Amino acid sequence: MQVYKLYKVDGENLSRLRKECPRCGRGYFMAQHESRHTCGHCGYTTYSTKA
Repeated sequence: MQVYKLYKVDGENLSRLRKECPRCGRGYFMAQHESRHTCGHCGYTTYSTKA
């Protein structure tokens, strides 16, 4: 994956566009699915609830 898809630059500010994995730490981003976020490195998954 290209790095420019993971970060957003506004002037001198840098922000991450995806969640980082709480198990793996910095640098490991979680994939965005329709109802969940999944880490491809360790398999950690969080489910989102839409009310």
